[in-house]
Amino acid sequence: MTIYSQHANRGKNQILATYQGPDGVASKTVTSLGDSRLSTPIVDALNRISAFITVPVSIHDRRGRRVGYYPRKHLAALTDTAARGELLKGAHSLWYEYVCLRLHQALADLDSALLAVPDTVSRAIRSELELEERDLRAALDDFSGTSLGDEPEPERHWDFGHPFVKFDDGMDTLSDRTRAQLDSREDGYSPEDREKAVADLRVLVTAHSRSGGRWASLDDPSSELFAEPYDSDGFYLTVQTPDPSDDDSSWEIEIGRWEPDDPHEEYGEHSSATGSTILTCALPSAPDADDITRLLKSVDENPLLLAQWAKTPVGTALEGTTMVATRHHEP
Repeated sequence: MTIYSQHANRGKNQILATYQGPDGVASKTVTSLGDSRLSTPIVDALNRISAFITVPVSIHDRRGRRVGYYPRKHLAALTDTAARGELLKGAHSLWYEYVCLRLHQALADLDSALLAVPDTVSRAIRSELELEERDLRAALDDFSGTSLGDEPEPERHWDFGHPFVKFDDGMDTLSDRTRAQLDSREDGYSPEDREKAVADLRVLVTAHSRSGGRWASLDDPSSELFAEPYDSDGFYLTVQTPDPSDDDSSWEIEIGRWEPDDPHEEYGEHSSATGSTILTCALPSAPDADDITRLLKSVDENPLLLAQWAKTPVGTALEGTTMVATRHHEP
């Protein structure tokens, strides 16, 4: 329920916390650093953390034609390192577990950023997180009617339906569109199906985050990752998760290529193009995030690998991987 920013003042970069207080919007200095290269990643991580902890408890869970609330389990991870493992467990819903995963990543990013700063700064940031958790819990207790009534008034105010956060995390994690997309995908799932889908989502999102590939995108964060590196001559790669309700469905790696719609045009100078799958690798078991990460890094470093892999004979592993080609598609 806080927006973080930095402000240059007397040769220092102040990290500011801005929030809704008793008398309206207020700001305070959390800490300061002499180098913006140190403060910028801290501010970025704090904004993501604030958004990820606040938004799920600020909106209704409308799955299944009902109106409910999302869990609070993720709040403990804000100040308790031992509780972070719980962010990677559970299967409440695809969207909620997606947010928990992204919160886990943001907390890890903050830890990394704090390694480069003095202990005084690190302690100030930890105190800031403690205040954020305390006031948010107090506000939630008051909202749910479980407050004891004798606690001091929170310094920071929170209103259901109006989270005071910076929404842009670069992945649209908290957008209505992403939530609706994931809610729609899990509609009709059994609890077992949802558990499988959440496990696959964690693999896909973690691999995307670790790969660092500029050309990889999560077209659907729960089911497909698309990579089209620059200078790949029109070749692209997709990683698709299985349908958890279909026992015959499996993880698939596909290599495809864009072909100009006008046969007289060359790729790169075309006005429009259509993609078609050339080769499929149906995996016998679910990969882990490291497997997918290595795949993405390989094509990011050498985009022409995709053209080479597309020629892999059925029954043979893609060069440099353990992923075996299982089908060639007719043009």
